[in-house]
Amino acid sequence: MCGIAGFTHKSWNPDNGRINRTVSSLIHRGPDQQGVHRSGICSIGATRLKILDLNGGDQPIYSADNDLVIVFNGEIYNHLELRKELETLGHRFISHCDTETVLHAFQEWDTDCFSRLRGMFAVALWTESKKRLVIARDRMGIKPLFVAQKNGDIFFGSELKTIFVHPEIDRTLSLEALDCYLSLNYVPGPQSLVEGVEKLRPGHWLEWKSGEVRSEAYWQLPYGVSNEWTFESAKEKLDELLRESVREHLLSDVALGVWLSGGLDSSTVLHYAAQASGSRLKTFSISFRGRSFDETEYIKRVVSQYGTEHEQFDLNPEVNLADTIQEMTYYSDEPMADAGALPVWYLSQMSKTGTTVALSGEGADELFGGYLTYRANRLADPVRKLPKSVKQFALNVVKSLPISDDKISFEYKAKRFLEGSLMSPERAHVYWNGTFSEAEKRKLTNAKLPKTLRGILNQMHQLPNSGDDLAPYLWFDQKYYLTEDILAKSDRMSMAHALEVRPAFLDHRIVEFATTLPAAMKIRGSRQKFILKELMRGKLPVQTLTRSKVGFDIPAHDWLRGPLREFMLETLHEGLTEHAALFRAEAIESYVRAHLERKVNVGYHLWGLIVLFLWMKRWSVQSLSPIHEKVGFSARLGTYI
Repeated sequence: MCGIAGFTHKSWNPDNGRINRTVSSLIHRGPDQQGVHRSGICSIGATRLKILDLNGGDQPIYSADNDLVIVFNGEIYNHLELRKELETLGHRFISHCDTETVLHAFQEWDTDCFSRLRGMFAVALWTESKKRLVIARDRMGIKPLFVAQKNGDIFFGSELKTIFVHPEIDRTLSLEALDCYLSLNYVPGPQSLVEGVEKLRPGHWLEWKSGEVRSEAYWQLPYGVSNEWTFESAKEKLDELLRESVREHLLSDVALGVWLSGGLDSSTVLHYAAQASGSRLKTFSISFRGRSFDETEYIKRVVSQYGTEHEQFDLNPEVNLADTIQEMTYYSDEPMADAGALPVWYLSQMSKTGTTVALSGEGADELFGGYLTYRANRLADPVRKLPKSVKQFALNVVKSLPISDDKISFEYKAKRFLEGSLMSPERAHVYWNGTFSEAEKRKLTNAKLPKTLRGILNQMHQLPNSGDDLAPYLWFDQKYYLTEDILAKSDRMSMAHALEVRPAFLDHRIVEFATTLPAAMKIRGSRQKFILKELMRGKLPVQTLTRSKVGFDIPAHDWLRGPLREFMLETLHEGLTEHAALFRAEAIESYVRAHLERKVNVGYHLWGLIVLFLWMKRWSVQSLSPIHEKVGFSARLGTYI
């Protein structure tokens, strides 16, 4: 695992230290070794976290004639079989690392090599004789890669901060991206929250040659593939794929563990890892002792069954939460508005004390229909047919219910569900797991935001009719929510601690297989991830299979009224003072007041604004205007400070 960065400079001469500063901004991703390559018009470099071939594989790596150079971030799980094939074609290797395998694969097959790679990666290859730069990203976007173009040159890096090293790149907030962020709590690719900076799309490569840029897909997220499976044959195939994927994900020359929540997905990964591993496994968990969503009881059962060497960290208000949240803004690239970033931070920090690699269960919910929103999509159909007056009456009743301090309480879910039933199915799907509605966004900002989100949601309408009511939502969540929220959160928080996280469910063979399954194998009545649960029946504890899903995040509603209240008020005041030209202080004030007075739970809305302002401050990202209009936010909320 590493970080990579670089830039072209065909018509200007950077100072000798520019590439070193760019690479140094990623040292947390690769503290074991750093290296750079400079040529007349291209500079690239990498930081390395040693996982395979600890005594070799330092980067950059060069071809035998020094014409081709590579920097690489990630893991290629089939690199040994590729290496054997390449050796039969005449290639000779000097190390045992997968980076060198990718270099030779590119020499042999050019950009066609990327479709042969099985793993997670971001890579850059410079060919001196052709003055050609090629960068690429893995199929599911597990590893990040940011790109900016300016005056015929290209700037790229594993994290946004590598782009910020360059004074040529303006740091202006993108209103197109903000429109999505305020509703989704993440920014769908390829756009980023910074104007002019994009993310390379998953499954794509990009070529720069003499100032000309072109990009193509080497893999597309599957949709609507139809295979005739019996339930038993599908279970057998899933078992085979999981067994193979987890076995490959255990490839490591350093200590390895498993992130364990006690839920179905992480416990499944542990089950297959325990079968494939010849040694006792380490597991790591986060608890919330004393809270209704604490998973310790389930974790203990799984730990006992597999006899793991277990470590657990209790996340509670006694921890210095505010300082951690501010520190996270350095590593987050874009604001980490998913409140689950906080427990992932502490989980990564704890895991690093005992291991360098951790397997995780991310991706199973998006592949097999694990989120409650998928059932809500179906339940909302008959509700939408009711008279609007009936729906509004029900909503008013729900709004009168007492506000709970639970993470996601009944009244919160009921309110969001009924509000979503008044929206289109596509808008409701993201609203149930999101924050601000379109009407709320209009009141929130002084600027008229572009309707970016509407265009993205319309992509679901453009999908071919598969006759599967679940398929469009799974496709959307795999394409956007999984990549830009779940995987981004896992990558940034883990790499902040030089920990490599491997999501074994996201082997592209499992992704392609899951697409071929009919909805009835994923959701049957109220039972979600049905095929996975049936596969694991008799293998995992019964309680793991029958328990309700618990999201991995913090009790934001409660903590923003309690231990994080002062921090919230101070951060919002400073942010509104700095960005008064863009945000309406009175609108945000009304949310804060209603939340603190327990009239409504909007903790996740406020969390998104808090981390947005912290991020803009940390990276000096400008909004509409450098002219600041002072606001009396703290004075109006003085009784709460």
